[in-house]
Amino acid sequence: MWDDAFPSFLIGLREGLEAGLIVSILVATLVRAGAKSRLPQVWTGVLAAIALAMSFGAVLTFTAASLSATAQEAFGGTLSIIAVAFVTAMVFWMRRSARSLSGEIKEKVTGALAMGSGMLIVTSFLAVGREGLETALFLWTTARAAGESVGPMVGAGVGLVIAAGLCWGLYRRVLKINLTKFFTATGVVLIVIAAGVLGYGLRDLQEGGVLPGKAAFAFDLSQSIDPSAWYTTLVQGVFNLMPAMTWLQVIGYAGYLAVVMTLFVRGVRTAAKPAPKPAPAPAPQSVGEQTPVAKDGAAEVASAEEGPAKGETADGDAPEARPTSQPEAEPATGSASESGTEPAGQSEPTSEPAGAGRKRPAWLLPVAVVAVPAVVAGGIVAFGTSKPAGAPTIAVSEKECGKGFTAPKPGRQTFQMQNTGDKTSEVYLVDPAINAVYGEIEGLAPGTTRDLVATIAGGSYAWRCVPTGGKAVTSAAVRVSGGSGGKAVVPVSEQDLAAPLRAYKQYVDHGLATLTDQTQKLSDDLAGDDLDAARTDWLTAHRTYSSLGAAYGTFEDFDKKINGRADGLPGGVHDKDFSGFHRIEYGLWHGASAAELSGPAQQLHGDVMGLRKAFPTQGFDPGDLPLRTHEILENTLQFELTGDTDEGSGSNLATADANLAGTQELLNVLRPLIAKREPQLLASIESDIARMQKLLDDAHHDGTWTPVEKLDATARQRLNGTTGQLLEHLAPVPDLLEIRKSA
Repeated sequence: MWDDAFPSFLIGLREGLEAGLIVSILVATLVRAGAKSRLPQVWTGVLAAIALAMSFGAVLTFTAASLSATAQEAFGGTLSIIAVAFVTAMVFWMRRSARSLSGEIKEKVTGALAMGSGMLIVTSFLAVGREGLETALFLWTTARAAGESVGPMVGAGVGLVIAAGLCWGLYRRVLKINLTKFFTATGVVLIVIAAGVLGYGLRDLQEGGVLPGKAAFAFDLSQSIDPSAWYTTLVQGVFNLMPAMTWLQVIGYAGYLAVVMTLFVRGVRTAAKPAPKPAPAPAPQSVGEQTPVAKDGAAEVASAEEGPAKGETADGDAPEARPTSQPEAEPATGSASESGTEPAGQSEPTSEPAGAGRKRPAWLLPVAVVAVPAVVAGGIVAFGTSKPAGAPTIAVSEKECGKGFTAPKPGRQTFQMQNTGDKTSEVYLVDPAINAVYGEIEGLAPGTTRDLVATIAGGSYAWRCVPTGGKAVTSAAVRVSGGSGGKAVVPVSEQDLAAPLRAYKQYVDHGLATLTDQTQKLSDDLAGDDLDAARTDWLTAHRTYSSLGAAYGTFEDFDKKINGRADGLPGGVHDKDFSGFHRIEYGLWHGASAAELSGPAQQLHGDVMGLRKAFPTQGFDPGDLPLRTHEILENTLQFELTGDTDEGSGSNLATADANLAGTQELLNVLRPLIAKREPQLLASIESDIARMQKLLDDAHHDGTWTPVEKLDATARQRLNGTTGQLLEHLAPVPDLLEIRKSA
């Protein structure tokens, strides 16, 4: 999360500081001019700008969610490009304008005061609104690139809070910041981040079919680097650099970085050159014509810009009066009105009759500026997106399936499935020629309606309804032309899993036979008072049992007896019910005698013999096989790679190695089914297994396994990351091989 937060933190800090400086200068100008009564107008404009920015973010979020997958990619990519353009313009504008910002805002406020309250609201709204819209767009883009919103939102929030604190400090004369150097340094970092956003946006446009070269990769390091290591996630989160990038991404990234960074650095060097000496300064102006300076801290807002020395300018801007260079011109009270001087071009604000022009409640305008953007955004979301309510309703019953179904349009579609029959049904959108499934609803009860969402591409489509206890009913097929992105899953039946189940049960039966001999040897070691041999044979037997993980669910109570843990037992490791491998492990590595462990070893052997005898008659649900492909290593990551199950042997990595071997065996029997449906997924899984095996082998030296807690931080992170990556690739297997009645 935190790696995704940095880009948003930086944009929140920069944009917040820009907007905060503008607001500070607006407030300071009004205070200096003795027009404090006009401050609510400034805050009204600021509030309107914030409301507009938040509404804009809501529109982006909810309108994008209603698009098809391909359209979402194209939409996101386009907005990423726009965000890069905005950020680039903002970086150059602030580098050029940092020194003269106060003078520009002061001129606008002076003009607004002369034109009335409405113009003052508009001035503050426009001054802050641009920063708000840029922030909303960039946050939406970075959140989409990160795939989550918590990190970017937290980062932006922290940046805005710090920016608000800095602006307060500048206003109250607590802080002085060289804004030119600050905006230059952050500008360099933002250019690098924007280059990454550009690359991500180009990839989105390729995925959306707008740009070519989707499969033309310049490099693919996904198999040679750890995807979950801290440095990998940091580079991806901050710079949007991915392990695999297309040629277009690389060219866009490098080209943007080379051109924009060169122009930016050249502009910084030009601005740093001493400007020619200015002409002799004119006679001192009257107090009312000086740069507004407030005793309460507005001077620091101006002087905190820390521009060049007197007479120097940046980028051709005219030099601005420095309040510290004319101390004699500042009234002792810090107020122009109190010194008897009125700012040029401005009438005395207090000359208006009290309450003049107030014909509406004071709260009405602030409420309106917040409500109007929210209402407009709500209208856009409500009427500008496709809603399930407008989706076609498809009737489902045990006699008729798919009533009301007509050829859908290509793209992401929502269908309202209504069960008009008397039985609960499973509903599938299928290709009737090959029985491939595009979407499904399980357990649609009578009289209920649920949405089914599917991506429609060119092909043949029909509805298949399978009522409980009844026969499958299939609707007439329709043909769809055009479109892309639709993907169907060829269903798996119990018959398809019958052969893999027989093969795996043979593997388990053979493993239990081996385990019986190994536990007998362990018992004999202890009976012969040979503790060293017992430790070696304990690990051998435990690894054999750990390689049978896919069958644990069928072992019933035997698993608790054979491999139970002390966790949860009243007496912990000394509890009378603590038995099996871990009971013996604790004794072997905590000084127990062979005589003390002989009984538990005999009990373990007896339990293994009982399991071997009972296993052929135990129920083994064929649907459990695909589930176990993911669950075995999920337990490995949770218990073994954390050292949570260690009772003194330090053999967690040996157990993890056995778990991996068991997973490979399970995948071997399922390989034909997976290869038929997702050959690329199988290749990714095999690559991840090879990487994990290499990391485990590196922790195995001369028959000794490195304890988990003694792995160095890098090796441990790499092992955890590789296991996590393997689990991600294994996660689709259960759904891919789920037994479906549509077949």
